Amino acid sequence: MDKVRFAFIGFRHGHIMSLYDLALSRDDIEVVACCEEDEETRSQLKSAGKVNITHASYSDMLDNVACDVIAVGDYFGIRGARALEALDRGKHVVSDKPICTSLDELDQIESRARERGLSVGCQFDMRDRGTDMEVRRLIREGTIGDVHSIVITGQHPMLYGSRPGWYYEPGKHGGTINDIAIHAIDAIPWFTGLKWASVESARAWNAALSQEPIFQDGAQFMATLSNGCGVLCDVSYLSPNKAGYKMPQYWRMAFAGSKGFLEALPTTNQIILYTHESEEPRLITPGPASRGGYLDAFLREMRGQKEGLHLSTAEVIQASRVSLLIQQAADRGQTQVKLV
Repeated sequence: MDKVRFAFIGFRHGHIMSLYDLALSRDDIEVVACCEEDEETRSQLKSAGKVNITHASYSDMLDNVACDVIAVGDYFGIRGARALEALDRGKHVVSDKPICTSLDELDQIESRARERGLSVGCQFDMRDRGTDMEVRRLIREGTIGDVHSIVITGQHPMLYGSRPGWYYEPGKHGGTINDIAIHAIDAIPWFTGLKWASVESARAWNAALSQEPIFQDGAQFMATLSNGCGVLCDVSYLSPNKAGYKMPQYWRMAFAGSKGFLEALPTTNQIILYTHESEEPRLITPGPASRGGYLDAFLREMRGQKEGLHLSTAEVIQASRVSLLIQQAADRGQTQVKLV
């Protein structure tokens, strides 16, 4: 089988490094070029010796490098334009999340990918965690019955001074709901088989980071799924820096159903199940995590496989659309916005 040729654009967010390393580790992928247009970032990458930067111009790379896939890891606000240019050149696209920051860009990405028969992938790697795969299995098997309520906290530490400076520049970040909550927005239909119906209210605001007044370090929303299930989600950048990624509130997920209650704690790799049959909880140890499920699915879809995908272009587009609609509701103060 011929190797799939990957070219990377933009390394201004660290998440892209996991995709880069994954691509290098696979026998069916060849990384043929890497572009970084930001001079300071290019210099840092060269000093670190982690990435072989071959181009300083995206257009130059597209004009002169034969490739099948463009992998996008630039700052959030430019990702939509990067993806669209790649699709216009007949390239498949896989991106860090979010893939874009506007609904207009998303509409164009969807239509161009469909018209040209191209795939769009995204680094929705929460689907690869052992806890998440086990939660999905338990819910889909009916362990807690009909799901009536979901509460998710995706609290993050701000780590001010270590995150890229563009986070705080106008037009480059695009909002914290679209930044963080998109993981939960993708995962909830995957867990439950339900669809998003509406966002009742949403808020994204500057809570504590007074030195960067345009940045939304607070972000919450309340939504409804297709069966009437209520969803509460908090994805604020308000965790203490030193404990942030170790706190149980980092992607803590609770599901209340007609037959029981399920809580997942990825930080401790635990799942707690309460049912009507017992006063004591059942502690469940999830199976091992996988690696790169989103990338496997992307490559399979590129090769024409449509059934049984871990993640599809349609799911990437749908999660992105819901995320952007909820972000827009927060930014505009809108309530009871339809998500279908």
